[in-house]
Amino acid sequence: MDKTKYIGLFSLIVILLTSCDYNRRTTGWEYGRDMAHSAAYESYTPNANFADGKTMQPPVAGTIPRGMVPYAFEKTDEDRVLAAQTLVNELEPTPENLERGKRMYGIYCMQCHGDNGDGQGSLFVSKKYPYPPASLLSEKMRANPEADIYHVITVGFGVMGEHGSMIPPEDRWKIAMYIKNELQ
Repeated sequence: MDKTKYIGLFSLIVILLTSCDYNRRTTGWEYGRDMAHSAAYESYTPNANFADGKTMQPPVAGTIPRGMVPYAFEKTDEDRVLAAQTLVNELEPTPENLERGKRMYGIYCMQCHGDNGDGQGSLFVSKKYPYPPASLLSEKMRANPEADIYHVITVGFGVMGEHGSMIPPEDRWKIAMYIKNELQ
């Protein structure tokens, strides 16, 4: 073999040996770090990437998330009454369902409504959210059926936004069950 073939072979071996990362805990070298690790935004923080300046955006109109069933009721007073009268929670208040409801309440509801459901959540108490959330311990809430709570979680009410696009229907029922059976 001539000298150029040895240089080429040696160069190929050097490239192969130096291009591998021997640390099995990483994926190797990153050449476009900003593309692999984008800047994260918290849900309720301002975001200049969107026209309305909010990070948490509603789903694209006309789309249905995978595994979700379209909801038949709108965010109106009439539909709220109708939903409370017609919807039925078919889940039993088992310890597992109540525990799952408590966990989902902690993720989606506690920041506004508080750990005890009294409306003294961290967003309101810290003055990050100016409107007082509803107390889930009020006489009005105690009189409302689980279906009403399910409807409000799904489409929202007043200044509360909808959470139906984020929480599967079964988990919404479990949250409503937890509120009615454990918080009140």
